[in-house]
Amino acid sequence: MSLESNSLEPIALTTPLFYVNDRPHIGSAYPTIAADALARFYRMKGHPVMFVTGTDEHGQKIQRTAEKNNLSPQEHCDRTVAEFYSLWEKFNIRFDRFTRTTAPRHQAIVNEFFQRVYDAGDIYLNQQKGWYCVACEEFKEERELPESHHCTIHTNVVCEWRDEPNYFFRLSKYQDALDQFHIANPNFIQPESRRNEVLGFMKQGLQDFSISRVNLDWGFPIPTDPTHTIYVWFDALLGYVTALLDPDDKPTLENALKKWYPFNLHIIGKDILRFHAIYWPAMLMSAGLALPKRVFGHGLLTKDGLKMGKTLGNTIDPYDLVNRFGADALRYYFLREIEFGRDGDFNEERFIAIANADLANSLGNLLNRTLGMVGKYCQQAIPEYDASDRSEVSDLVRPLIEQATALGDRVATDYQNLNFRAACEKILELIWNCNKLIDETTPWKLFKAGKQKEVNETLYVLLESVRIAMYLLSPITPSLAISAYQQLGLNFDETSPPDWSHTNWGRLQTDRPLSTPTPIFQRIEHS
Repeated sequence: MSLESNSLEPIALTTPLFYVNDRPHIGSAYPTIAADALARFYRMKGHPVMFVTGTDEHGQKIQRTAEKNNLSPQEHCDRTVAEFYSLWEKFNIRFDRFTRTTAPRHQAIVNEFFQRVYDAGDIYLNQQKGWYCVACEEFKEERELPESHHCTIHTNVVCEWRDEPNYFFRLSKYQDALDQFHIANPNFIQPESRRNEVLGFMKQGLQDFSISRVNLDWGFPIPTDPTHTIYVWFDALLGYVTALLDPDDKPTLENALKKWYPFNLHIIGKDILRFHAIYWPAMLMSAGLALPKRVFGHGLLTKDGLKMGKTLGNTIDPYDLVNRFGADALRYYFLREIEFGRDGDFNEERFIAIANADLANSLGNLLNRTLGMVGKYCQQAIPEYDASDRSEVSDLVRPLIEQATALGDRVATDYQNLNFRAACEKILELIWNCNKLIDETTPWKLFKAGKQKEVNETLYVLLESVRIAMYLLSPITPSLAISAYQQLGLNFDETSPPDWSHTNWGRLQTDRPLSTPTPIFQRIEHS
């Protein structure tokens, strides 16, 4: 199921709001790269786009981390948020809004939303008894835990027993409404494996969940009872809504919801699926608000086949990776190599092999080699060729023209379905066929034989095919696309990218002079 394809429809999409108890890690970068690629694609298609990312900054875990480092919670949050900004810049992430749950405007939205839910009779005070994982900021049901009461997600954390008064949200009240919603909207949760997980959990029966804590200062107080602090998930999910406020707007729900709401897509990790696919829709139902159109739960990353963790000492430092290899190669690897929605592995040798094979050897070398031949056989200018006249196209180049002409629509479907891997494979197939065409036509022999018309046809078709391939790959490798377009004598402005008409055949203008080619992607050498 794709997002809506009306070219004028606003598209609002989000990453998770990342918890700032620690520096951003590669697991934070992964969904953000995917969301950025999708946002770039929709901008190219002509949609107004609102790409939201940000940070979740309240809760006991952050308070304890700050105390451990002799910082106030706000100082800790500010320092960590600065690192997210820095890393997103390195990965060339072009978000539209960065939302922070410690912002005063966010508190106004939370308070108004809380009041709506409270007035609906869906919040009540009761005694909370149970096992609490501080790392998850969540009470765990006994049936979820092993006998040792270690968290099944944070396996080195033993859950704490709590017995305290909490305010609760009447999730159980929305069991039937959610059941009906998921039946009526089978594509709301994707991929299918994630949907099955959620439906399996719901069949066990939904239980009301705690939305407040006592003896916790770091968070917003409950508006009707300041002795309680709003639980991090009830507060954090609303960070998406706060992000939709224009800078000069008064922070009200009416202002936040006026243009971009409801969200077309939340991209989240599968470990927080339950909150986005069950709790969040129920909260929105209670407040009388429309539900998002889609929630996509991506998989988790491993390193060399092993789960990453500090105890194993095998975490991946995203700053180190991007400083050593650059953003485009990493963006390409994570979206090309790992099927989005499944768990995936990062292996440095595999990464280098793929980047060199696809970006240096297949793509970069093709462009460099073709431009070199243009310099030798066509006076270093786009070959004279009528791209609009297909009546006399040779049998060797016709299949390539047809493939390149159809590629835009085929790849667009993959992007809309978050099937980045398939998009890359289709683009690569065109590149491989371009290399094959060189072997079949041998332009150097044609030139020696005085067949300039055939030389021009072959080289124009190659350049135009590479241009279309780079344009379609640009949401994933934006810097490489800019470099390729420059080599072809064209402009590619990231802030206002070329529109979707650039997928049409024949955009290259003949006789345009070209500069001396330089490789757009340098091979990565093993260190």
